[in-house]
Amino acid sequence: GDDLFVNDLRGAGLYLGSNWSEDLAGTCGVGACIVMQEPVTVHQDDHFGNAHVSLSCTAAPIFDSLGGLAAVLDISLLRSPSPKRSQNLAMSLVTNAARRVEMANLMAEGRRDWVLRLSDSPEFLDVDPEAAVRLDGSGRVLGYTRGARRLFPDGGAILGRRIDEVLGLTIDDLPDLMRDRPTEDRIIELRDGGALFGHAIAPQAPRTAPRSSRQGGPLAGLAGDDPTMEQVLGRASKLARTNVPLLVTGETGTGKAKLARAIHMVGTASGFLSLDCAGLSAETLQKSCADVSGPTTLVLRRIEDLAEDTAAALAAILDGRACLRPLSTSCVAPGALDLPRPLFHRLAGATLSLPPLRHRRDLGVLLDRLLRRRAPDDMRLSPSARVALLGRSWPGNFRELEQVLDVAIALCEGRVIDLPDLPAPINAQTPEIEVVEPLEQIMEACGWNMSCAARRLDVNRSTILRRLRRAGLQPPA
Repeated sequence: GDDLFVNDLRGAGLYLGSNWSEDLAGTCGVGACIVMQEPVTVHQDDHFGNAHVSLSCTAAPIFDSLGGLAAVLDISLLRSPSPKRSQNLAMSLVTNAARRVEMANLMAEGRRDWVLRLSDSPEFLDVDPEAAVRLDGSGRVLGYTRGARRLFPDGGAILGRRIDEVLGLTIDDLPDLMRDRPTEDRIIELRDGGALFGHAIAPQAPRTAPRSSRQGGPLAGLAGDDPTMEQVLGRASKLARTNVPLLVTGETGTGKAKLARAIHMVGTASGFLSLDCAGLSAETLQKSCADVSGPTTLVLRRIEDLAEDTAAALAAILDGRACLRPLSTSCVAPGALDLPRPLFHRLAGATLSLPPLRHRRDLGVLLDRLLRRRAPDDMRLSPSARVALLGRSWPGNFRELEQVLDVAIALCEGRVIDLPDLPAPINAQTPEIEVVEPLEQIMEACGWNMSCAARRLDVNRSTILRRLRRAGLQPPA
């Protein structure tokens, strides 16, 4: 307060360190609010102590996202008009401020989860909503503001409840409630017949530093914060400066050729020779390798397509040219490669397996990185378009992702790529999930969000849930 009123404020008990608990001060604004956990005005002679009857105190509780009382916000006046209604403005100030503090707290906690903000009016939905809930990938409540209590009028526990118990939507409907849609169109029906306006905010990618010891360089640009890729690149960085022959495997478009080039750049070989094994004759192979001098990285793309006579020539060349360090790529698993065993062991001293995009946790980071490289600086994805891209299965991996972005950039009329700008996903038949490990990898890549996993595999959420139960898989504690 004003320094001119310091003595008056201290005489009224308004100073740092004063105790306004009910059992000590009797009826007072802060103490009553703590006990009642409701907004309250204790006006003049409502106070228990005679020393406080000149005061008017208006207080509102602030709850944490788990429903517990965290603080009380109070406005106390030394002098005010006699009618209690004179404090209506103070009541409006503390209740609105408390609601905004709760909202800010929930938003700060919910960066890795869905947040659904709710309002009775479309005009205030995006700027000052009345309530919000934080939801996990299955639509269960992880946190809420005080205003969201009215959604669950039965008085029972709110945490862990499914949002579709009280609202006419599921977690899969949230992308339709994002900010790129007109507020008046974001209507949510209540189970009791009413309606609210909703604003959904999608989970954000974690902003964490890479966990590996790689310090920049060609390998660092191949991944974001994906544990599997971090392990692959960590091994690659250690093997790059050796002469160990490497076999890089992975689905088409996963970046095998880029990894091979990055390994060469990190390594010690000065020469670089890249050959496509499809249609490669023994004569062409021998001519290509004839002029090689000094340490050279020999990249053999799609080694599974190597002809039988060329395979024999390659084995002879590797035996006679110690300066060649073979680095092969294949879309086939090492155990399924149909190569002569002696040649296989000359090529596969160590194997690096690249995961498909649908198994990677850094898909969001890679999406942003590719968009920055291929689009003007001020072009961005709408929230709905981003969610749609993150939910695709990407059978063509990086090649498909790059082509989708190129099409969207070309079709976009302004600077925001929206859903109509995206080409339709490839309707490739998704194989049945028969092995436990791939399903677990997909769930980990999606943060155990069943809706995201269902979109990547192009199946229903119920299918994912059924397979998880059958396999005995559960989210990590």
